[in-house]
Amino acid sequence: MVAPHIRAVPRTARPRRLRSPLLLAVSLLLALSGAACASGSDDSTGGDGKLTITVEGPNQWNDSGSSFGKPWEDLVAAFEKAEPDIKVKTVVLPLNSFSQTISTHLAAGTAPELVFNQAPHQPYMVTSLDDYLKKPNPYIKSGPGSRRWLDVFRKRYYGIGNPASRNADGHVEFVPFNLVGTGIFYNREAFDKAGLKAPVRTFEDLVGACGRLKAAGYTPLAMDRSDLGPGWTMATISGMLLDSWVDKLNVYTVDGKPGKAASSTGAPVVAGKSMAKAVLTGELTTKTPPVVESHRLIKRMWDACVDKDWSGNTEGLNGAVVGLRDFASGKAGMAWGVNFGVSALKDVKFPFASMPFPQVTRESTPLATGAPARFGAGVGGTSYMIPSTIKGDKLAAAIKFLQFVSTPANIQPWLSRTGGISAVEGAGGAAATKAFADGTWGDSIPLAVPGGPPGVTTLSLYEGWLLGTKSLSQQESYLQDMWTKGQRQAVKDNKWDKEPWAK
Repeated sequence: MVAPHIRAVPRTARPRRLRSPLLLAVSLLLALSGAACASGSDDSTGGDGKLTITVEGPNQWNDSGSSFGKPWEDLVAAFEKAEPDIKVKTVVLPLNSFSQTISTHLAAGTAPELVFNQAPHQPYMVTSLDDYLKKPNPYIKSGPGSRRWLDVFRKRYYGIGNPASRNADGHVEFVPFNLVGTGIFYNREAFDKAGLKAPVRTFEDLVGACGRLKAAGYTPLAMDRSDLGPGWTMATISGMLLDSWVDKLNVYTVDGKPGKAASSTGAPVVAGKSMAKAVLTGELTTKTPPVVESHRLIKRMWDACVDKDWSGNTEGLNGAVVGLRDFASGKAGMAWGVNFGVSALKDVKFPFASMPFPQVTRESTPLATGAPARFGAGVGGTSYMIPSTIKGDKLAAAIKFLQFVSTPANIQPWLSRTGGISAVEGAGGAAATKAFADGTWGDSIPLAVPGGPPGVTTLSLYEGWLLGTKSLSQQESYLQDMWTKGQRQAVKDNKWDKEPWAK
């Protein structure tokens, strides 16, 4: 949670980082000319006398460049009916550049009223919601949320006391519209034709299943030129193989104090500062045996399951279903996706369902730890925050919108139609994506390989290795440099430079 993100790699409650000054300076020049029309925050009202607020973020549901889809439009219409003096404008940002655009707008002070929260920024750039969450949600007349807005949320995933919800300053800065669960969509017709049963239990079974899908005329696993497929696969595999390293490397709390970090469920995790120390002291390197083995397994899987031309597929990049073109057309038997990918698949001609990624066992590698495959359901789905530059009536209107969409009766229709997992008590989810948050698969990954510095995509970290244009030694050298630069930037951004290991 992309995770995508939209998260490309699951996060374990780490401080948010701002992009490098050089990249930011360049992107500012490109963005400032269009920032005013993007933000929609100069005029308090339009010609009709209504107050307009703008929601700015990536399209997580379909490949449209202008709409998040009919379910979203209906949700906005319901809000505008409840609040006839407020108009909501939606600005859809490209999936491959939304993060940079939002970061630029926040840094320049030109961001609109509501922005997607998975963009690098500093806490001072956005509004703390702590005080608002302690007050009643006016759309909830009784029950959880009627006295304190905070009480309507599922506490395992979100709240003032939940480390996964707090920024580097210890405040809550976003509201989740849903939870994100990630996993594998599979074409039930393709599985039947290939003689396969779901879920696929082990990594060896997955490699075998890919062979049978190929024999049945399918591309086994859809893939495209986004960060998500390589990032999610590497995070899941390395999360299993690095499981025995968690206790050793877990030396700082989520807040960066000496101690042990824990997820929202209380399980141990290696948080941001611990990861920085591990990389910069050489405790964790790209030559660490589980990391090397993770590379070998992902390459084996890519060769067995992914079309050889995958890196050229830029059609329909959407953040909801990886390789949407090939999966939705019936060409591919499986695809990585998130629960709200249901919207993107609403018109497919075949039945589909969901399953978790399989477990890596000793049948595949002697380094298997026995740890289950995990990814973690959480608040990394559709979550929005309010820039700190938004004041007065526009701030009040933005808060109202966040309260409206966190009211069970209001959000339920949107969740049902988009495959959403509810972030609030009293609203349900979708059956087609139930496996994305079930069992141990719904638990957080305690430790996975880190990413690179700001401005370096997850795809670029692994593309050469997966395409076969980098040898293992070249990949290790390149990735080590990226890890080091990324963690040195984290040290700078979070002011950890006084630690002896950070010098």
